[in-house]
Amino acid sequence: MTTPLPLEGVRVLELGHIIAGPSAGLLLADLGADVIKVERPGEGDQSRGMPAGTSANFHFLNRNKRSIAIDLKGSAEGRALFLRLVAGSDVVIDNFAHGAVEGLGLGYDVLARVQPGLIYLALKGFLPGPSETRPFLDELAQMSAGLAFMTGPRGQPLRVGASIVDVGAAAYGVIAVLAALHQRAQTGRGQKITSALFETVVFWVGQWLAQHAATGQPSVPMPEIRQGTRMGWGVYQLFTGADGEQVFIGITSNGHWERFCDEFGLKDLLADERLDDNAKRVAARAWLPARIAEEMLRYSSVELSERLERCRVPFALLRRPDQLLDDAHLLASGQLLDTPLPGGGNAKLPKLPIHSTAFDMGLQRPAPTLGEHTREVLRELGLETDEIDALASRRVIA
Repeated sequence: MTTPLPLEGVRVLELGHIIAGPSAGLLLADLGADVIKVERPGEGDQSRGMPAGTSANFHFLNRNKRSIAIDLKGSAEGRALFLRLVAGSDVVIDNFAHGAVEGLGLGYDVLARVQPGLIYLALKGFLPGPSETRPFLDELAQMSAGLAFMTGPRGQPLRVGASIVDVGAAAYGVIAVLAALHQRAQTGRGQKITSALFETVVFWVGQWLAQHAATGQPSVPMPEIRQGTRMGWGVYQLFTGADGEQVFIGITSNGHWERFCDEFGLKDLLADERLDDNAKRVAARAWLPARIAEEMLRYSSVELSERLERCRVPFALLRRPDQLLDDAHLLASGQLLDTPLPGGGNAKLPKLPIHSTAFDMGLQRPAPTLGEHTREVLRELGLETDEIDALASRRVIA
């Protein structure tokens, strides 16, 4: 596909590190924006210097970006240079601690005077309010807003097995940025948007807040609610195959139930009037799942998958993340990008989870080395080579 990516021509300055800010920048970069990662000379994004497994994550979240190293903290010249970059930019992402950029004299109010049409995305721990100055992290949001309580057994709160709050807050922020860009096209005005970790989790546990409002009962952790009944289905849980591997089976309609029973020869269950609708199957959970579990043990997980696919019943093999590298669907759809890693070699890392008939989001450039594009970006800004050399000699840039 040769159609330009939808955000080509949009310039973004990313003041972000680790996961949340880089995730927002990645979403915009993969969609075609020119994302310039503004980093501290000598150190850059903190994730660059983390242990191997974590530093490799840098190369996942920072593809398709450019890096410019400017001293914003110790150099007035560096801050003035940043303001010149802002004047020609559409979006700024601020993922630093509350008040950090304001303390440098580079908060939204200052930047908006330089570029009135600027869309400023602040990714913070909290939305404006009494707690907004607190330092905050993904795991803290999961603990304080109910997600860890709902995920682990009672008394053993458990964080989700990915940094979903950082990524989720970034995604909601980017949705708002795209809406603001659309609005700016009509009004010419920019705005500041804040997306926050705590409120992201509060939104996610909204289903449990609604349940509490309806029942008056306190929330109950997911492991304490039996599989299936917690979502209102009679057969909705993991079953173990003959090879010890587990398969989740979700029977959510009478059609599923009929086809399931036909496929596995469960004529007695299909004929049993106690099971002819979902409400009855839920009522039968004291014995029905155990009966089905006995049947599933007769087949390997591969055989179960083949049969369940054939009869069009929802199912999923339980897998580790690393096993996804061999997933036939992901490989056939080209959803895993060959991405260069530090020290040589490539990794298969995921594209954005979207598909368009008009454009393809591939790897335009690998994650940048620190300051790799400093000179390139400054030349685009109109600086001559001798000016750039002078800034480098004064350690304003790197």
